[in-house]
This record gives sequence, structure tokens and C-alpha cells, in this order.
Amino acid sequence: MIALTELTVSRHNLLVDPTLHVWQWQIPIYLFLGGLVAGLMVIAGVRLIAIRPKQRELLVCCTIGPLIGLAFLTLGMFVLFLDLAHKLYVWRLYTTFQITSPMSWGSWILLFVYPALLANALAHLPEAIPALAKRFPILITWSDFILARGRLVVAIGIVNVLVGVALGIYTGILLGALGARPLWNSALLGPLFLFSGLSTAAALLHGFLVLTARDEELPAFADFLLSSLARLAEARPLDPRVAPVLAGADNSFLTIELGLLGLFLIGHLTSTAVHQQAASLLLTGPYGAVFWVFVICLGILLPLVLQTLELLNRIRHTLAPAALVLMGGIALRFILVYAGQESHWFQAFNR
Repeated sequence: MIALTELTVSRHNLLVDPTLHVWQWQIPIYLFLGGLVAGLMVIAGVRLIAIRPKQRELLVCCTIGPLIGLAFLTLGMFVLFLDLAHKLYVWRLYTTFQITSPMSWGSWILLFVYPALLANALAHLPEAIPALAKRFPILITWSDFILARGRLVVAIGIVNVLVGVALGIYTGILLGALGARPLWNSALLGPLFLFSGLSTAAALLHGFLVLTARDEELPAFADFLLSSLARLAEARPLDPRVAPVLAGADNSFLTIELGLLGLFLIGHLTSTAVHQQAASLLLTGPYGAVFWVFVICLGILLPLVLQTLELLNRIRHTLAPAALVLMGGIALRFILVYAGQESHWFQAFNR
């Protein structure tokens, strides 16, 4: 006689049974934008500390980056707001602080992001956008106040780096803390999302430099697609010498991201049978093709090759690596969020 195993479930929770995907497209979009903003904060903070205040190279990292970050952060919080079931009670997150709750940490970290980004942008805003400074002279006053105090400039840079690192790691811990999903049950998700965010931020700034290059320096396909935007930026082109620095930094971030992904998968493959089955969702399962093509090949390896050729002056700087890295970054979040919800501790019983 064959022994039968009977499993009785007495709960009835519409968010778990029978619905499998609790988190939908809003969460991966928010995680992507949060990581991108974190990367912009770290890069801008480091440049603000390391480079002399009046160098034009700072504009792309210490003014344009934080301004873009403010816009993306607002968009990300709006997308997150759409996911909330009880939208009118979102303010209650700020009436308490739960030290063991990743969401509580994230809510409070986001409050520090806005002032840190704004202070970073104000330091060079009049130089970056003269028309805005002429319309609002108080911006010049604030900028002069900040730049006249070297310690304040360094403090703003340090705060941006620290808050950016916290935001980037938090986007991974938000998933990693949910032990009910074996695929997410890894401490490496925090560093992985941080370096993925740094990579996408460096790629975005690199792509912005390509867009704002002079017409004679603009690649043909970029001129064809975005010539109008390039002409608008021609009156105030950013220093193209920063492009190799950003491309080199992006190569470093991509290499570390690839290594962390490898360690993440190795950790699962050398763990329990449930974790091995969770890793198989990415390696050979239903998400395998998308993971290998859009994350590994197109999102990491191909940009590494293209940017290395750019640094060796074999090809010109183009938008292609930036577009591929951004696509890979958002694909990574979507795959991990959806595949993670496919993984569960009853996988061993289903086989």
C-alpha cells in the first residue's frame, strides 16, 4: 500500500490563496527607480567630495544627476503609492519606527533622500541652468552660501553617499527579508541591487553626455533618433572628457554585479533542495531564457564589451551601452520579483 500525505490548509487569505502574484509591475518599477536614484546619489556625492567645486565636469554628476534623481524618486514613490491597498493611511508609516521592519526603514530613508539630493543640486544649479538662476536669484545666493563653506560641501557629499548606499541596499533587503520566498532568501540581494543601481546610474549619465555632445561628435544613429534634443543642448554642452570616467566606472559596477549574481546563484545551488529549485527558475526554468538573454548577455556582457571598446578608442561613445544597461537593470528586478513569487517552500512536496 502506498502511503498518502494529506496537507490541510485552514486559512483563507485572498492575498495568498489562491493568488500567487501578490506584487505586480509596480514593485519592480519602484525597485528599479529606487536603485537608480541611489546610484545617482552615490556618484554625485563622490564627485562633490573629490573634485574642485568650479570644475564643469561636476555638472553632469552633481547637478544633472540629482535633478534627475528627484524626478525619478517622485515617480517611484507614485508607483509605490499605486500598489498600496489602503492609500489614505500611508501617513501612518511615519507615526512609528519599527527597527525590525524593512518597510519602516525604507519609509524613513526616503525622507532623507529628498533634502540630500536637493542640497547636492543647489551647489551648482546656477552654473548648470543659468536661465533658472536669472529667474530666481535666490538660487545664486544659496549656491554661493554652500560653495563658500568647504566643510558643508564635503558634508553634503558624504550624506549623499551614505543615504544612497542605504537606499540601494534597502531595495534588495526589502525582498531578502521575506524568507517565505526561497529565491529571495539571500543576504546578497542588498549588495546586488546596490551595484546594479550604481551601474544604471553611471550608464544614464554616460548616455546623457552622449546626447549633449556637439553635432560633430554625435553618433549617426543617436543624431537620427534624438537630434532635436541634442540641438537644444548644444548651447551648453557638457564636458565630454567625463564620458570615459563614467564608462570605466560602469564597467567596474557591471563586473561586481556579475560576480554578485554568480555568488547569489551559487549560494542557492549549494543550499537546500527548495533553494536549488528556486535557482532553477532562473537558470533552466520558465524565467531562464529571459534571465540569460536580457540580464546576463544584453544587460551585462554586451555593455562591458562595448564600453571597453569605447575606452580603448576602438569605437565612438554611443547610447547603446547605456540603453542596454538600463534595460538589464529593469529586467533584473522584474525577473526576481516574479520568479521569487513563483518559488515557495512547498516545491519539494510538488515533485
